[in-house]
Amino acid sequence: MYKRIGTSLLILTAGLLTGCVADTDADLPPIRLAAPTVISPPPRPAPVAVAPVPAMPAPVRPMPQPASARLVPESGSVPAAWIPHVPANHWTWIIIHHSDSDYGSAAIIDQWHRARGFDELGYHFVIGNGTNSGDGQIEVGPRWTKQKWGAHDNALDNRYNTNGIGICLVGNFNNTHPTARQRQSLLRLVVYLMRKYNIPADRVLGHGETKTTECPGRYMHVAEIRAQAARMVAEGDDPFAADYADQH
Repeated sequence: MYKRIGTSLLILTAGLLTGCVADTDADLPPIRLAAPTVISPPPRPAPVAVAPVPAMPAPVRPMPQPASARLVPESGSVPAAWIPHVPANHWTWIIIHHSDSDYGSAAIIDQWHRARGFDELGYHFVIGNGTNSGDGQIEVGPRWTKQKWGAHDNALDNRYNTNGIGICLVGNFNNTHPTARQRQSLLRLVVYLMRKYNIPADRVLGHGETKTTECPGRYMHVAEIRAQAARMVAEGDDPFAADYADQH
């Protein structure tokens, strides 16, 4: 009797062990003998070379007005430096800019433009704010003396460079207003250029009227200059009459 009981227990134990192993094997994933796949990280991008920003020169004392700034009669009284001694280009536009800087002059802006790859100062005239040239001083750029196309506004088909006179006032007119002398000088210059080259008032534009840009700043009211210049041209006013009289 004890022999039969022992045999039964042995059979029962073997059955339980066999069932446990079978259930466990069924739940395990298949055996993989291949080596694991190693995923390499993506290569690092090559560093991008960034051109160094040219250092801005420190402000210096304003230079005195050159002798060529003295007024001479020529279709009204104008500074001698405004009168080029070469055949005139076919000017049909006047484009007004600001330097977007607190200080500057024709020479300093020329340095900035050359650092950007320009052949020389891109504007024809620069009107100082009293930092590096006189407050309201009109500096004549080499492009004007050569009657050379501008490099100040490449909108559309480049018409504003090819046939547009570029005038830059030193200052950031998103932050401050142009000085009273800058505004007066700009008006005088615009009136002279409109008369001399038969440029209508609706072709006196701010840079931001030719393309999407904040230049010449929200405090440079080109529409007011345009309206005043149109009135003076129509009425035959000479904006230099008083100054010319003071020199004689």
